[in-house]
Amino acid sequence: MFKPSRKTLINSTVIILVVLLLANSLSCFKNPIEKTFKPHLSFISWFKREVGGIIFYHRNMMNIARLNNETGFLRSQLFSLREVYLENKRLKGLLTFKQKSALRLVAARVIARPSDSWSSSVIIDKGKYNGIRRSMVVINAQGLVGRVSESADNISKVSLVNDPSLGISSIVQRSRQEGLVSGTLGANLIMRYLPEDSDIIVNDLIVTSELSQVYPKGLLVGKVIKIGRELSGLNRYAIIKPAVDCSAIEEVLVIIP
Repeated sequence: MFKPSRKTLINSTVIILVVLLLANSLSCFKNPIEKTFKPHLSFISWFKREVGGIIFYHRNMMNIARLNNETGFLRSQLFSLREVYLENKRLKGLLTFKQKSALRLVAARVIARPSDSWSSSVIIDKGKYNGIRRSMVVINAQGLVGRVSESADNISKVSLVNDPSLGISSIVQRSRQEGLVSGTLGANLIMRYLPEDSDIIVNDLIVTSELSQVYPKGLLVGKVIKIGRELSGLNRYAIIKPAVDCSAIEEVLVIIP
């Protein structure tokens, strides 16, 4: 059986390549040669692409996994930085309010909320060691938050304005009409004991009254969003939207008498 030598194979390969190059340069031979070798070239391109895909599959998967990890890390960093920015913004507003206020104030952070559903309160990270005692009033830059109901050495419990057990002697800022505001355990408050001819309208602001022996005069309680009549027909009531969102309190100021 005839077996070509290595030299013969090399020479044959060189001749074929030269012929192909010459044919490619001559337009008269280009189309026939392309038609002849196109299926083979297409197969070679497909084979090369598939082999390359297999060879680089693992590397590409590793690169994708690395990029996904980096993206997740950058996303968490961005989220953390946004939280820091928002906290600094709140604290800056609280500090500005504290500096402008004539009241003696102690800043505290909300650290917990009781799990019971029949009261509305939060736990703050300041207590007796910081001069905080029971019945002290709690506010923030938006208005009245509530009142300290219990105080330990390092923490205190604050009953919020929407707690039904809290009664706040208040007035309509515009007309000076007096009433008693209490919580409903919901998002809003209710102002009761308003006479039938009381001067109160929707969007009136409600502030703490000077008649209160607990709350300083003029603290913003909320805004009137609805007015109705008691079942007896003798008095009216007003639904108040609190100035402070009780579900989103994170930092507070305790008034030290």
